[in-house]
Amino acid sequence: MYTTALIWLLLTPFVLSLVAFAMRWLGHAGTRLVEIIHLISVTAVLVLTIIVVQGVLAQGAVVAQNDWFHVDALAAVFLLIIGVVGFLVGLYSIGYIRNDLQVGELKEPQVSLYYGLFELFLFTMILVVTANNIIMMWVAVEATTLGSAFLVGIYGHRSSLEAAWKYVMICTVGVAFGLYGTILVYSDAVNFLKEPGSAILWTEIVKNAQALDPTLLKMAFVFVLIGFGTKAGIFPMHAWLPDAHSEAPSPVSAMLSGVLLNCALFVVLRFSIILDYGVGPELPRVIFLVFGALSVIASSLFMFAQRDIKRLLAYSSVENIGLIVLGLGIGGQVGILAALMQAVNHSIVKSLMFCTMGNILMKY
Repeated sequence: MYTTALIWLLLTPFVLSLVAFAMRWLGHAGTRLVEIIHLISVTAVLVLTIIVVQGVLAQGAVVAQNDWFHVDALAAVFLLIIGVVGFLVGLYSIGYIRNDLQVGELKEPQVSLYYGLFELFLFTMILVVTANNIIMMWVAVEATTLGSAFLVGIYGHRSSLEAAWKYVMICTVGVAFGLYGTILVYSDAVNFLKEPGSAILWTEIVKNAQALDPTLLKMAFVFVLIGFGTKAGIFPMHAWLPDAHSEAPSPVSAMLSGVLLNCALFVVLRFSIILDYGVGPELPRVIFLVFGALSVIASSLFMFAQRDIKRLLAYSSVENIGLIVLGLGIGGQVGILAALMQAVNHSIVKSLMFCTMGNILMKY
């Protein structure tokens, strides 16, 4: 039951995104029909997410497709964030996009494009937290750019297109570093695992982490932190974030801030666990403390200079990610619990704040 729910959780937003793209050819009738498809998708994702999380609580990890998909307790927390925030923001999107259509910000074909990209974006983030294959995990993080970049620039304004290009270039270069780190871990794991195909699975790498070369593992983690830390908005790799968050439609800003940043941070967490088992917790804790403190201090100073409310909230997201990273740096049960609680808190509160800003922008 739980395995089936996990498969459907991945298939539903992907398939319905393709259906939503096709609705643009139906004209005005497709505009109303795509809203129904969108509502079905976000509701199904929420329900299936709850079922999968229940499975984790009942039996431990939920796995599928020869362990290529793996949801443990850590993944369940981030999966629940995606399901809940995706549902809430998905509901808010309907009224927001109707207003944009009414005032002429969007045309009818763009409405289907928006909902199709929204579902695709949702699918890629679910894939990030459910993937046990570390290469697939990297591909999923890179794929989140595909959906979200077009959403950032959907209005077609000069400033929004500039923000979208900046987002694509910085994150693509950044995530390339994440690929280097991923390949280093995989190539080292292939040397000692009996079945080379299992060297690509995160669960197998963790079990044999002590056999990994410590120097390569440390290098790989630095690459991973730079690469996926760029997507997570950790200072000083955050340069794309204020522009993208401020220029995107408010529901997209809510998803970027409340969900995407946590997905990228989740991947950093996965690799830090490998480092913990292979080398010890001292190095990742020191790195997390340094970058967490820098993110909090720098973003707090930048916030004072902002006069645009959405840019202010964007820098607030950098600060909150810094607080989460600080909790990971403190470590232990208290530090990890505090980091996860802050991740949940930031996701829900910041996404609702961006939606509130959307209401203010529509009104005034």
